[in-house]
Amino acid sequence: MRKRVTILGSTGSIGRNALDVVRRHADQFEVVGLAAFSNVKLLAEQIQEFRPRLAAIGDERQARALQVHGSDTRIVSGPSGIEEIAAMSADVALCAIVGAAGLQPILRIIESGGRLALANKEPMVMAGALITERAKTSGAEIIPVDSEHSAIWQCLHGNDRRNVYRIYLTASGGPFYGKSREQLESVTPEQAARHPTWDMGKKISVDSATLMNKGLEVIEAMWLFDLPPDRIQVIIHPQSVVHGLVEFTDGSILAHLGPTDMRFPIEYALSWPERASSALGRLDLTVLKQLTFAPPDFGNFPCLQFALEAARRGGTAPTILNAANEVAVSAFCHHQIPFLAISEVVRFALDTCPVSDQVTLANVLESDRLAREVAQRKIKELGV
Repeated sequence: MRKRVTILGSTGSIGRNALDVVRRHADQFEVVGLAAFSNVKLLAEQIQEFRPRLAAIGDERQARALQVHGSDTRIVSGPSGIEEIAAMSADVALCAIVGAAGLQPILRIIESGGRLALANKEPMVMAGALITERAKTSGAEIIPVDSEHSAIWQCLHGNDRRNVYRIYLTASGGPFYGKSREQLESVTPEQAARHPTWDMGKKISVDSATLMNKGLEVIEAMWLFDLPPDRIQVIIHPQSVVHGLVEFTDGSILAHLGPTDMRFPIEYALSWPERASSALGRLDLTVLKQLTFAPPDFGNFPCLQFALEAARRGGTAPTILNAANEVAVSAFCHHQIPFLAISEVVRFALDTCPVSDQVTLANVLESDRLAREVAQRKIKELGV
């Protein structure tokens, strides 16, 4: 029987890649639910092609515009519609909703006790303790989709976690690595979105440019692999061929290598515990000229340092970090603040907002709300 798959965030970069994986393995996967926020045109095309039982459009104002002829797909809308998709009976639910908006759907998926293919790191950053605890209670399985976390997951498979000394998350360095602070003062959102090795959405591309993305990945890795932050190291690897490494107590290191194509970790997450016979391109080791590694530049890219501080502080500090960053990145993308002001907004929120040691849903949502308000206040002060 084909695996039943739901995809939340189907019109984004990860969602489109996931549907391409399904398309290439139509004998193995069946799409039963699709959810998007506002891209009505693309969602209609996806419904027409994959014929899911249920589809949701998050922006209720766009619901009337979603017209699909000749389809039996039931259409729902708004946050409740997204959560209805999340609660569907499926073999694997892929969540690729950008930002904090993915938290409630992820909790709904976990409550069902099913398998979550996690492609959205922000909810785990916001509420990792809450998500992992609820997953233990329900028996839900979380399979990481981020290329770095998928790499670590695969390196750890079959190994005793007690023998893990440290894990390494690799970072390309983004489009501005090696630039001076003076050069960073004038960069534009368009330049920040041009990632040197990955084709990603705007928000994650800007996060990669500030190195915040890697900081968020450290926090996510803490919860996925039950490790403290001092046993997770970030290293710059511009070629983006080695996606993650695990160092064991005996000094041995296992590395995961692969092409820079998100369809590989998506395919792995959907196929788990099997491995699909991939029709995607393969990595030719004979043409690799060099693989280089270097420490990150905390001076010009302080967002990574702020994320590590939040990770060590714990409680709702990562929630505050994530919320302020989302607001700051949005402001930058709308030309409201310069690139370097992103880190200023995040620092201000971390210094201003109170941190709760109790990671309850109520505390997480309140910390998220307050951090966004504080960030907006700082943006008005820094605005161009």
